[in-house]
Formats: sequence, C-alpha cells, structure tokens
Amino acid sequence: MTNSRPFEEALAAEPLFFEPVPPPSRIQVHRLEERLAALVRLVREVPRVDAIDVPELVDENHEGKPHYRSADVRAFARALEERSGRPAVVNKVVAYLAAEHGVDRWAEETVGLGLRYAVLVGGASRYIPYPGPSVVDADRVCRPIFRRVGGAVGNIAIPPRTGEAHRMLSKTRVGATFFTTQIVFDSEQVLPMLRQYDLLCRQAALPPATVLLSFAPIADEDDIEFVRWLGADLSDAAERAILEGDDAETVRRSEERALEVWSAVREGVAREQVEVPLGVNVEQVSARHLEPAGHLLHEFARRLSSANRPVPAAVGPERSPDRPRP
Repeated sequence: MTNSRPFEEALAAEPLFFEPVPPPSRIQVHRLEERLAALVRLVREVPRVDAIDVPELVDENHEGKPHYRSADVRAFARALEERSGRPAVVNKVVAYLAAEHGVDRWAEETVGLGLRYAVLVGGASRYIPYPGPSVVDADRVCRPIFRRVGGAVGNIAIPPRTGEAHRMLSKTRVGATFFTTQIVFDSEQVLPMLRQYDLLCRQAALPPATVLLSFAPIADEDDIEFVRWLGADLSDAAERAILEGDDAETVRRSEERALEVWSAVREGVAREQVEVPLGVNVEQVSARHLEPAGHLLHEFARRLSSANRPVPAAVGPERSPDRPRP
C-alpha cells in the first residue's frame, strides 16, 4: 500500500517520517536485501508514514576529517523509495564537500538518481574550518535544483542550542521547508525554540517551516550513551524515567516518554497559539531496534491526525503582525 498524500501536503498536516539505520559501507548483498525487505514490510504496515528519512552516518576526527560509517546512502534511499512507494529524504553533511561547487555537483547527482528531497546538515563543531559551505549557503545552492524536479530541502534543528530559532529563520529565508530535530526527551527543550521561531517568522512576515520532532526507542544504557553521542540533550530526570525500573520495561518506558513529550509540545503550541506546523520523525537508532522502532511508529501513526484533516490556524487579535499563508 502506498501513501496518497503528496509530500508538500503532508508537511502541512502533521507528517510522520521514519528514519531507518542505513547499511554499513561494507555489507554483503544478501544482508542488504534482507534489511531492505524488512524496512519495506514495516513501512507498508503503516500507511500513515509520509516519508523515509535516510541519515548519513559519519564520524569526525579532531581535525574535522570525516570517516563514513555508511555507504553512499542515495542508492539505499532510492531502493527504499521504489519498493515502499514512499518518498525518500536523503541526508547529507555538506560541511565535508568541496566548497560550493561540490554541493552543486552532489545536488545534481542526487536529483539525477530520482531523489527529490534532502536534509542538508552542517559540521559537528563551530571551531573547525570545514571545506564545505555553511548550511544556509548549501540551502541557497540546492533549493533551485531540487525545486526543478518538484522537490524540497530541509535542515536539522537542535532545540537546546542557543540562538537556534534565529538559525532556523535564516534557513527558512533561503528555502528550507522543514526541519527534523535531534532526538528529544523533554518538551521544555522544544517549546521555547518553537515559540521564538514563530515570533521571528511573524516579524519577518514569513510562513514557518514544518518542524518534525525526532523520537527513538531506548533499550539500555548503551543506547543512552549512543544518542548522547548523536547530540541528543538528555536530562538526568529523563534518563532516570527511562532506565529506572525493570530492565525488560525500558523500551516501553522510553516509548511512553516520547508520546508524553509529543503531547506536551502539541498542547503547548495550541495553548500559546504558536503557528509552527509540527510532525514526528521516528528514528531507529541501531539495526537491533527495528521492532521497537516499528512499534513506536505504529503508536505515533495512531495518535497523529488523519491524512485528510487540515491543521487549523489559531490567529487571534493579539497575534500580530499577521503572517501570509503559503
């Protein structure tokens, strides 16, 4: 079964993405086929899934030099798109590309492979002079290339980072239409960012991009350390809520935490009349987490709005300046 909602329509009505683990750079063909088949089965079981968000796994040494743990994810993304009937969103760390022309070549190659959506990502450190462009510059280069084939570009949002809403505004100005966040565990990290981003977009008379909150099932302390390595900001209280208790129930507690955070954010933006469109991105943090990630995906699919229900605008007389609609 395929999803009938166009990508752009989905972004306006609580989209649901699934982010699988891409294959390692060296994987046997039969193992790759097994992984593809399992992922396609999962996505087809959840018709509410709007896109498959394929990350690029890369480590960075102290000099900012990359070591890719995944192969070129574009072939994997294209295979998932063809077999599942869902659009694939391919992630790319643009900081490692050779200046602006490297980004241009990558974007042209990507659309040439039939991929229309991308998330452009920056380097891990602000102190390293990377060879590639900033994310804003990469957005500016890539947007017309992807728009030419009816596609779009998005970026990553990091809720606890100081000044993040201003970064999001800069990226929205040059054409980013959606953001996926780092994995979140607390609504207190997210709501201030959304509130400030909403205000900045109002002041700029600019429609805000959709923000997809990322969640992932956690099974043990190793997972906690891994998501911290990925950049997630996990408070001591959230860690205790997930890990304390019966080890066999850790995944269930992490799922409950994710659903609670989503509900708190959703209720918070409605209460405060924040007009930033929201969505969910469910991550599979490792190959062994396909089943719990699938369960969390099912739970979010059940809780999100139906595919045909529009998200109402909440505009009152105190909410000015009025924002133009896309």
